[in-house]
Parts: sequence; C-alpha cells; structure tokens
Amino acid sequence: MTGIRAIRLVTNDADRLAGFYTQALGFRLDDPAPLPDDPFCGSLRRLRALSLGKDRIELIEPNTRVGTSDVVVANDTRFQHFALVAPDIDRAYTRLQASRGWTAITQGGPQHLPASSGGVTAFKFRDPDGHPLELLCFSDDAVPRRWANRSIGENGVLLGIDHTAIVVSDTKQSLSHYAKLGFQRLGGSVNTGPAQAALDGLAAPHVEVTALSTGAVGQPHLELLCYGGDTRHSTTGDADVLATRIVESKGSTALRDPDGHRWIGGSGRDRDMIFERTLHG
Repeated sequence: MTGIRAIRLVTNDADRLAGFYTQALGFRLDDPAPLPDDPFCGSLRRLRALSLGKDRIELIEPNTRVGTSDVVVANDTRFQHFALVAPDIDRAYTRLQASRGWTAITQGGPQHLPASSGGVTAFKFRDPDGHPLELLCFSDDAVPRRWANRSIGENGVLLGIDHTAIVVSDTKQSLSHYAKLGFQRLGGSVNTGPAQAALDGLAAPHVEVTALSTGAVGQPHLELLCYGGDTRHSTTGDADVLATRIVESKGSTALRDPDGHRWIGGSGRDRDMIFERTLHG
C-alpha cells in the first residue's frame, strides 16, 4: 500500500450530500475531473470530490441502483467511519448542530475519554445518507505532529481527516492480513467505561483499538476496532450506501480484507494472491 488517498462514499445524490459536507463541515468542492469507473460497481453517473485541508473524500453515484442500508450499530463490521480533527470541538459541534439532516450516534454530546483510551474528546454521528463520521479533538499536550502546525481554512472549523476506522471480527487476523500489505502497527488501546459507551451508543462496549500505517507522510491512517464477542459480522452490496471504499494512492483494483471492507488499490501478483485467498478461502 502507498497510503490512503481518499475515502469514497456511495450515495443516491452526490450534489445534495456535497452540500452537507461543505455547509456543515467546511469541506471544499474540488474542480470537476474525468469521470472514472468504480472497480466494485462499474460506471458512475456522477462523482463529486471534496477536500478538507489536504485530505479528500469522493461521493459517487453508481449507474446501478443504490441500495439503502439499515442503521447499523457501532460494533457492526459495516460500521466504517472517518474522524475529522477539530481543534475546538465545541465550535465544530455547534456548527454541526446548526445544520440539518444528520443524526447523532454519541449520546449526550462530545465525550472526553480517559487517558487510557487516548484522552481525546469525540462525537460520532451520521451524515444525511447514514455514513458514520466522528469529530475528534486532541488534548493540548497530546496533539500529533501531523496536526500541530495545521491552520483552519476561512470556511471551516476542522483541519482534515485523521484516520478511517473499520470494525473487524478478529484483530490478530486483520493484523496479519494488513502486514502483508505493508501496514505497521502504530499503537493501540482497550477502551471501556461510561464515556466509550456514550460515544458508541452501546450499553457496555469493550473495544480493542489498533492503529496502523504504511508510513506515508501526511495521510490518514487506519484503525481497527474489535469488539470481541460482541462484534456483529454482516455484509452489504457493492452499490449500497454503507459500501464505503478506501482509495489507495495508486491503483484501481477492487480488493477486500477478511471482513469484506473494500479497498481500491494497486494490482501486483503478490497482492492479488493475498486478496484472492481472502475472498475464496
């Protein structure tokens, strides 16, 4: 892997969803580009690319029918979110509250996690289509170097995308898989307690968090979230709203990890063999 270039979201109406991201979260709509095919669902009606700082999301409308998904809980393998860095989370949360169409996941507003769980303040919610997102604020004495010197653009309250997180059924299995693709473990924690419960909207979560990176500078990293025996394993169609893709910096091949999460990445014989074993056993 050469790093995460973009997060690609499936939608029935890219223009409408782009309006939410620009108005509520301060994303910038990028200039139109040639319309690519998506390796999972083929040709597209529309793609809207948006940037937040140096980071990018892509909103795609497949030509095939977009399937709607039920609202999945935070310990479901379909629950794939990305975290937006907020230097002032109260300001970011206030701006979000002034917008329409989103729904809260976190109960009781932004939650401050204990030091053992990273010491961050966070709030999870769903955009108008149901894609999960997170506002993330680091404590003043623990701001990662990547964000230390970033400044907010004139239209926003957020800096960029810190990471994308996927729910996995088995951390060891996923670590082995991603190691073969060049990911290295950055760190991790085991998160429990009332603040984590409020953050996830779950009764009593016990979540193993593992951060991974390819070493690519200035790009979002990957986090594995494993809820142990409480993890719900489910799947969704390639053209469904919750069929989020992670787009690698290079490549256009459809890839899947052991839990079915979608990647668009480079080809190459060794990599194709890894994913072929994952898909067919």
